[in-house]
Amino acid sequence: MPPSSPANPLREGLLSRSAPEPCSLVIFGATGDLTHRKLVPALYNLAADGNLPPSISVIGFARREKSDEQFRAELEEAARKFSRQKINDELWPNFAASIFYHRSEFTNLAGYESLAARLDELDAHRGTRGNRLFYLSAGPDQFPIILENLRKSGLNRAKEGSWSRVIVEKPFGTDLPSAIELNNMVEGSFREADTYRIDHYLGKETAQNIMVLRFANAIFEQVWNARYVHHVQITASEPLGVEGRAGYYDHSGAMRDMVQNHLLQLLCLTAMEPPTDLSADAIRDEKVKVLRCLRRLAGPDVAEHVVRAQYAAGSVNGRDVVGYLDEQNIPATSQTETYVALEASVDNWRWAGVPFYIRVGKRLPKGATEIALHFKSVPPVLFRQTSQAIDDNVLVIRIQPDEGVSLRMSAKLPGSSLRIEPVKMDFHYGTSFGKATPEAYERLLLDAMAGDPTLFARRDEVEEAWKFVDAIRAAWDSGEGGPLANYSAGTWGPDEADELVKRSGAAWRRL
Repeated sequence: MPPSSPANPLREGLLSRSAPEPCSLVIFGATGDLTHRKLVPALYNLAADGNLPPSISVIGFARREKSDEQFRAELEEAARKFSRQKINDELWPNFAASIFYHRSEFTNLAGYESLAARLDELDAHRGTRGNRLFYLSAGPDQFPIILENLRKSGLNRAKEGSWSRVIVEKPFGTDLPSAIELNNMVEGSFREADTYRIDHYLGKETAQNIMVLRFANAIFEQVWNARYVHHVQITASEPLGVEGRAGYYDHSGAMRDMVQNHLLQLLCLTAMEPPTDLSADAIRDEKVKVLRCLRRLAGPDVAEHVVRAQYAAGSVNGRDVVGYLDEQNIPATSQTETYVALEASVDNWRWAGVPFYIRVGKRLPKGATEIALHFKSVPPVLFRQTSQAIDDNVLVIRIQPDEGVSLRMSAKLPGSSLRIEPVKMDFHYGTSFGKATPEAYERLLLDAMAGDPTLFARRDEVEEAWKFVDAIRAAWDSGEGGPLANYSAGTWGPDEADELVKRSGAAWRRL
């Protein structure tokens, strides 16, 4: 087993994160979409903002034949297209000089041994101090091969005074047994303290702000419980279909692709208790407690509390689109869900009796992710003579695309008569702080370089989330979980999802 990092990053957390250290970042699967769309633009933006370590080397590891210059040119083209900041023609050459390409098959141990030699050379010439950060951006089926060859080549073992870490991209398995197997494989090469399971939702600024919103504002924390909250809605909607990912998506579906990781993480941040401090493990301990308090849905309970559906042909943003079964490379008999709505219960003292409604879907009218706390109604006594329905207060935390927080409350409409209308107090990150919100991968890459795992999923988080999801999927597979519903593309989902929330006197928010 390799030694852990020299420092103890688990105790640093959000409050006192160390500065990122010089290092070599090796990206396995560097010719793929993630590198071009997210990783390299994120690294460039960090460089443009002056946040990258003083010395860094970025090494792309892939099987295609190409030179450093070819690789840099491809990445420049992608960065100009996907970077949140316009590429500075004076800065780019200096940044590009830190990028290198290493050709090898993932299965070729000699390729890892030659990589080790090249990293030693870069340490000497670029001052990266023997620190290594390995990013597994390849397909999940390649993870065991890469991890095994990192171990055999000794790249997983940090030199004295240096560190060696690994970033594992989702999915973290396809069910609990495969997640345990993957975690055991990672553990065979890297310690848990040096393992970073990335979930880009946790890197979004508003997701990080949930704890500050709750625990630094007395007006919110006092009402953040079952006494005042009627229900919570967590929504992730997107207008896109499978978009060339048919092979992956038809095997995964909305439950595995989004609920098991992104949306359960948002639920944990919303429902968790105050941590003892802001260290990484203190925060992640509280998130795990939420997952353990989730009431397991199994057998016939799944049909009552979970709706799954698949989109049919329809119109999105004025454009006609085909149904899921007519998408390219989707089997005509596929039962894969593209939409999930579920009612979850957190069985602890704070949230007893409060339903958490989660929904996620493709081919919905717009793309957005948000958390909405719907507060209980005021007693219908004082204003009953107005014959008006008074809207409930709603606190909305917008994760994307327009990150911010809004609060809906009631106010008197100006005039001589008493008319009550809902009004909204709104906070936008971009306008309030006068600068663009960093992309999630910017924060997460920086944290990994600094050795701060706070915003990364711990092993027990991943496995507890799979326990909840696997029970639901088992009911679907057995036929006890209810039928697969349908909804037209461009609508907000099936009627069954509306009925799910209507039982508690609620209705889905229109985003």
